[in-house]
Amino acid sequence: MNYRHAFHAGNVADVFKHAVICRILSYLTEKPTAFRVIDTHAGAGLYDLSSAEAQRGGEWQGGIGRLMAALAAGEVPERASALLKPYLDVIGALNERGSVKVYPGSPALTRAFLRADDRLIACEVEAKAGAQLERHLRNDGRIKVVSVDGWSAMTAYVPPPERRGLVLVDPPYEEEADFHRLSHGLCAAHRKWATGIYALWYPIKGRGEADALAKRIRKLDIPKILRAELLVSPVKDQTRLNGSGLILVNPPWTLEGDLQALLPVLAQLLAREPGAGSIRVDWLAAE
Repeated sequence: MNYRHAFHAGNVADVFKHAVICRILSYLTEKPTAFRVIDTHAGAGLYDLSSAEAQRGGEWQGGIGRLMAALAAGEVPERASALLKPYLDVIGALNERGSVKVYPGSPALTRAFLRADDRLIACEVEAKAGAQLERHLRNDGRIKVVSVDGWSAMTAYVPPPERRGLVLVDPPYEEEADFHRLSHGLCAAHRKWATGIYALWYPIKGRGEADALAKRIRKLDIPKILRAELLVSPVKDQTRLNGSGLILVNPPWTLEGDLQALLPVLAQLLAREPGAGSIRVDWLAAE
């Protein structure tokens, strides 16, 4: 995908992915015992939507910008608005009321949910993004920023001492092999930590790679795997990002119902053309 997140921060894929991640983080905070998040491809942490990079493509305008406008216009149903609240509260804390000038990546979102004993390991191997991540997350003893290959991090930091938590895998997909690395990495990590929550993001241009990934995941003999996808346009034009998906292992028991309520609303609001959005929420492996 030739991916630099500063160009894409706050786009449709981010809204989908981060809204779901915040639902999982909210669930983790419902129990008093500590948890750990391992963010394998953390990026820079925070993104200035007025920067030249963000303005060049303007992708955030069709993502978080459109969602905020819909909320202001009262176009988001009450149930969906409640499900989005943990995600939107983090964004609101970083911005003036009613505006979005700064967009939080997954490390900044996670930090907002950490309690005193919770921990985050944020991994970023690209030097510039890693330096920005260090700066954005500095002086927080709950967070460790490491310069390490994200694919290695999938297995290097599990199982965590807390025995509860989330492994978030959000690679750039700059190489075709990344889809295969996703399934191989999950298999290896799950062998070491079978009870952890895993959230694996993938882009959807056409159906080929996404469906092949699901087929490989089904063969891993791992239970409790939920698939969620949000498309904002049909996959006819496979030169652009038409949507994205999440493979969710050991999802919170409420998450399927949450997604069934939330994703149709996001598909309608964020579709590139009226009626062009679609979703999928199904189990690749049952309990």
